[in-house]
Formats: sequence, structure tokens, C-alpha cells
Amino acid sequence: MPDPRGFLRAERALPQRRPVDVRISDWHEVYEAFSPEQIRAQAGRCMDCGIPFCHNGCPLGNLIPEWNDLVRGDDWRTAIERLHATNNFPEFTGRLCPAPREAACVLAIDPGLTSGAVAIKQVEVEIIDRAWDEGWVVPRPAANRSDRSVAVIGSGPAGLAAAQQLTRAGHSVTVYERADRLGGLLRYGIPEFKMEKRHLDRRLEQMRAEGTRFVTSCDVGVDLSAGALRSSYDAVLLAGGATVGRDLPAPGRDLAGIHLAMEYLPPSNRVQEGDLSASPISAAGKRVVIIGGGDTGADCLGTAHRQGAAGVHQLEILPEPPGARHGSTPWPTWPLMMRSGSAHEEGGERVFAVNTERFLGDHDGAVRAIVLHDVEFVEGRFVPVEGTERELPCELVLLAMGFTGAQREGLLSELEVSFDQRGNVVRDDAWQTTVPGVFVAGDMGRGQSLIVWAIAEGRAAAAAVDAFLTGSSMLPAPIRPTTMALC
Repeated sequence: MPDPRGFLRAERALPQRRPVDVRISDWHEVYEAFSPEQIRAQAGRCMDCGIPFCHNGCPLGNLIPEWNDLVRGDDWRTAIERLHATNNFPEFTGRLCPAPREAACVLAIDPGLTSGAVAIKQVEVEIIDRAWDEGWVVPRPAANRSDRSVAVIGSGPAGLAAAQQLTRAGHSVTVYERADRLGGLLRYGIPEFKMEKRHLDRRLEQMRAEGTRFVTSCDVGVDLSAGALRSSYDAVLLAGGATVGRDLPAPGRDLAGIHLAMEYLPPSNRVQEGDLSASPISAAGKRVVIIGGGDTGADCLGTAHRQGAAGVHQLEILPEPPGARHGSTPWPTWPLMMRSGSAHEEGGERVFAVNTERFLGDHDGAVRAIVLHDVEFVEGRFVPVEGTERELPCELVLLAMGFTGAQREGLLSELEVSFDQRGNVVRDDAWQTTVPGVFVAGDMGRGQSLIVWAIAEGRAAAAAVDAFLTGSSMLPAPIRPTTMALC
């Protein structure tokens, strides 16, 4: 039985972050260790509500009250079994997910009375880290093998989740990745200080031991034709992500020193992999402007700090959010409120309600400043505020404004799949594209979203592929293609 007074006995607490001056001198994860006693106290704050609204905040359907109570009772072995029952990769979500399930926690209704939501995300990551340390995470190969084969295109969280599920169902699964290493944006888009890649590597080793086959440095649609792919496999699952970055076609965009975020972040990760001694796009000694206030912008911010930027401004076109949950987003929805990550704590200035008008260059054709102005939202559009135009000096500009959809050139064009108005691959209720036998999961079908949604989509699409191959499936399908976030 959970402790109904647990939330009164312990206040919400999280691990301390390492001192700023220490952590920006390396690329290790920013948090210090949390003791088992501390995490048990946090898990004990869960009341096992009659209606666990945290379930609604999590597309994976994680059994949160169950594993909270198991941790409180020091039954870590059973806790990881319940956690793995719904989530293939809790070490990813526990580090990288913004935790919408915490926003839906009953204790988040009035943080002033309860000190806030249960630290669900931290409990999750402590369970899986302990499971790895204790040797409880082992390969789970299928007891029986089928004679069916599946190609999964893309090794991000959606592709990996689907591949693991289908391999465990007994099918022969091959994952194709066009980069030289596996993981997609987990590998080259997420900085090391947010998730050290050893967590990814050991999960990949488990998948190899289970029988999943991986092929890297293969751009399907270029190195391998769509026709050859389809003739070699009984089913194809597209999980290539929404990789087309949103650009800013303002005057001066062609100046040197202006880069999309995904041109900037991967080389920094390659330095950590040992491929490069230094990134060819470095913030060292430069004044940096990041355009975009989301998670990708924060990743650029933390990376710029570690490269030794002289100063950083992060720009956002939206107004500064309120300090607490806004009335327009009542509990248990994802709240509109100000959020600051570890990178913001490390320095830099955030500027809200501004728009970039043009880029200014020097005599060598490199960016030297941006021209911006304040904006206000009037009748559904952003309008410049008169008299606010100004220059902001910079030698490096990073565009982190999100993604506009899947890359159409190459494989998708060859397959002749259809797209919706948002640039996503069209799919039916069974996750199948307009091409029979070709399925889609993750950001390629949903659009830019969270890692937790990608894993949920991968698991659900795997069940659909399994049913397509065998006539039925026992694999879990936590969401439908049309399922939307609680917002």
C-alpha cells in the first residue's frame, strides 16, 4: 500500500547540478548522484491516486504509481520489470523527456500546498540506472523465429523501439542508418552533457544480442534503391524523423557564420566520439545569437558555453511566459509557464518577443550583427513594435526554430508515399502509408515531437507491422496514429 501521507513527509526534491564553472569545462552529464534513500522518499510521495492522471500525461502508458510504490518498498528488481513493460528505453526518456506526466500529477494541482509533483522522471532514471548496474538488463531473444523480415529505416528512438519489439516477436529485423553511427538525433543531435552516449551504446549491444541487425552508412534511396528494399523485405517501417530544419530566409542569410542547429550540434558530438579534435563550427571567443527558444536552442546554448563563447543571446518570438501555470492551460494539461534548463543556468541572455529582420555582414562576407525588433501579437499575427529596431552584434548565428517535416528527396520520393499539408508522411489507422506494406512511425509521420512520443509510436507501429505479417499481434500498441498530447 502506498503511503497516503508520503507527500506530507517529504518535499519534492531533485539531484543537485554540478557547479557551473565545473560542468562547462567538460561534457559529462550535469547532475550529481542521488542516494537510494532520497529517491525512495521521492517515490513515497506518490499517493496511488484513484485516477492516476499521470497516465494521461504519458503516451507510453507507464505504470507510474506501481513502480513508485515498488521503489518505496526497495523492490527495485520488480520496479524495472514494470517500467520495461511499457518503455523500451527509460534511460532515454528519464534523461531527455520534459516529463508531461509530472505536469499531470495530482500533486501539481497546487504546488503551494504540496511542494509540487512527484519526481517521476528522476525515479524512472534511477530505476533503469540501478538495473544496468545490477546486471538486470539482459538480452531477450525470441523463443521462436518467424520466416518474415522487416526493414526499419532510421535508428532514432522510434526506429529502435519498433525494431526491438519486432525482433522479440521473432521477425528478422534490419535497421538502416545513413549516418556512420546508430542513434539518429540521440547520437548526433543530443549533446553529451544531456545524455552520455554510453547509455545508447549499451542498449544497442542488448539489441544486437537479441538478433537485430544494423547497417550504418547506408542512405536508403541512394545507396540502396526503394525497389531493392521492398523486394528484399516483407515489410518496411519508415522511422527517419522530421529532419528538414526550419530556415530563416531573411536578407543576409547567405553570410558565413549562420547555421542551422543540426549543422552545429553534430560536429560537437563527433568531437566527443573522438572523430574530430575540434568542431569546424565553434563558438569559441565569439558572440553568439541563437534564434529559437526551445529545447534545441537550449542544446545550442549549452554547447556554446562549453566551447567558450564570449557571450550568447537566445531569441524567442513569443512573449516571456509566466512564472507559474497560466490559466489558459489548467491542470492536468501541459502548462504554459517559464522553463529554464541547466544551459540557461550556465549563462547567456534570453530575449523574448523579438523578430529577426535581417543579417548584417562584414567586408569578408561573414555575419557581424543581426537587426531585430520587438513584436506584439495582434489579430493572429506578430506585428513589429515601432521604434524598437536595433542591432545585436554577433559572429555566429544558430537557427533553432524547429523542423518542417521529412526529407522528401531520395527514399520517400522513390516510394511515392503521400504527404499531408504539414509535410508529414500520410498513414492510416494501421500505421500504413499509401504504399501497401510500407509503414511509418515517429516524427516522419507525426511531425516534430518528443522522444517519449517517438518510442510510443515505434511500439504501436511494431504491433501493426506484426499483425500485417502474421494476421494478429500480441505486441502492445499504446497509442493510435491520431492520438494527441494532453494539452
